[in-house]
Amino acid sequence: MRTLIVYNHPYEHSFCHAILEACQRGLKEGGSTIDIIDLNKDGFNPTMNANDLKAFAIAHNHPGEAFSMLDSKVLDYKERLQQAEHIVFIFPIWWMLMPALTKGFIDKVLFPEIAYRYDSQGCMIGILSNIKQVTVITTMATSAERYGTILGNAVWKALLHGTFETIGWNNCRWINFDRIKDSSPEQRTGWLQQVEEYFGC
Repeated sequence: MRTLIVYNHPYEHSFCHAILEACQRGLKEGGSTIDIIDLNKDGFNPTMNANDLKAFAIAHNHPGEAFSMLDSKVLDYKERLQQAEHIVFIFPIWWMLMPALTKGFIDKVLFPEIAYRYDSQGCMIGILSNIKQVTVITTMATSAERYGTILGNAVWKALLHGTFETIGWNNCRWINFDRIKDSSPEQRTGWLQQVEEYFGC
C-alpha cells in the first residue's frame, strides 16, 4: 500500500517524532511504500492569503487557472496526495485542536478540484477515491475522558467527521495517546509497540 504520512511537530525528540519512527518501522515490515511530508521541515506556510482565496473562489469553474495561483508546496502535496492509498496524520493536540501547520494543510491542500467538487445542486462530492484509509495519531496532555466528555472531542468533530467524512474518507481511525506528560517510559514503549504493530499488520 502507498502510504503518505503528514507529520507536524517541530521538536525531533518529541514523542510525536518517536511515533513517526514507529510508524515507519511498521509500514516497512508490512511492505508499504512510504512518503513523508514533514510540514515543519518543509517550512510550509499555513495561512490562506488573498491569492489563495481567489483561487478557491474560481477553482470549481476554472481549475487550471486556480492551480496556477497556488504555491509550489501545495502543488507538490497535491501530486503526492493523489498517489497515496493510505494517509496518516501525526500531530500533537494543542488547545483542543491540531497545530497551525496541520490546519493549514487541510485548508490549502484539501482544496476544490483537488479533494472535492460540487455537483449541480451545490453538494460536495469527494474526488480523492485513491485514498482507501486514513489514520490520525495524536498526543495530548489532558485525559481522553476529559477531552471527550467535557471539552467536546474537537478533533473527532472537526477533522474526522466534519472534514474527512465530508470528502468521502469514511474509513478513518483515530489513535490518541493522552496524559502524555504523566506517562512512564514503560507506557511510552508500549504505545510505540502498539503503533508499530498496527502498521505492520
